Amino acid sequence: MATITDVAKAAGVSSSTVSHVLNGTRFVSSETEQAVRDAIARTGYTPNTLARALARSTSNSVGIAISAISNPYFSDIIRAVESECAAVGMTVFLADTHDIPEKELEVVQALHQRRVDGIILAPCSDTEQSALAYLKENAIPAVLVDRLASADFDQVGVQNSASVEVLVDHLFNHGHRRIGLIPGQVGFATTRERIEGFMIALKRLNLAESDCPIASGSRDVDTAAASVEAMMQLPVPPTAILAGNNMATIGAMRGLKRTQLRVPQDIALVGFDDFEWADCFEPQLTVIAQPCLEIGRNAATMLLDRIKRPEKGLETVRLETKLIVRNSCGCGAGLNAG
Repeated sequence: MATITDVAKAAGVSSSTVSHVLNGTRFVSSETEQAVRDAIARTGYTPNTLARALARSTSNSVGIAISAISNPYFSDIIRAVESECAAVGMTVFLADTHDIPEKELEVVQALHQRRVDGIILAPCSDTEQSALAYLKENAIPAVLVDRLASADFDQVGVQNSASVEVLVDHLFNHGHRRIGLIPGQVGFATTRERIEGFMIALKRLNLAESDCPIASGSRDVDTAAASVEAMMQLPVPPTAILAGNNMATIGAMRGLKRTQLRVPQDIALVGFDDFEWADCFEPQLTVIAQPCLEIGRNAATMLLDRIKRPEKGLETVRLETKLIVRNSCGCGAGLNAG
């Protein structure tokens, strides 16, 4: 098996120069670096990446702590993070938080103990913010993704409030004056911001809050379905439903089916999050689409930069969303808003 001495001999340089090329610990001319790279290829030398990482107190790895299994929305974000990190030779470790505060803290601690160089976290609804406190106390480079829960970290997400306003405006332009909101899980930063956007839109459009009910929050598809069923039993039910995330949208469809209401003939439905099956439903779903791949790319780039430059100023990035108009809102369906 080739050694670093064999590489140095083949390249006509010292062993320390080979080490500097491998570890990036000192400037080496491009000609010398290329000679070393060529010698590595010729000799078949394989660097001991673990030993190099320990010597530099790094692991060339990052962790993602996210509810990957319980929420398929995050799959594109994870894929983009992995792609960006792989391009610079970084390994990605994925840990599922299940959106449970205790589990979230546990996986963040586990990733730290495994010496990851930084962590990308989609924080759950932990009122004590235990995982965030752990990250801050241990000065772990971190980026919050999707749920922008603390200005103490770099963050990347979307314009939640403004995007919900777009959905309300779209329904309003269809003649709806009674719009019900099925928000996401209570305590999430995204849920708070989307409710805020809903309330801003109601005030701007002079819609009565009493005519536009807001459910208490949906943990999953079943609770969203139950919320819709309850909403449709009101003395004067809404003529349109706005679902606050992909799980709430699916739940709303289920709840409306149970009440034997047809979408969009009897009631309009719009949702926050586009997803793989949104254009396969009947009717096809009108939604706000988030730039998931761009969110992931930004998160990875921000984290890698934070690892290299821990002293740089904190940054919050909010990306624009896009309204995807299909026909669950009543476009082209002759919906009577009532």
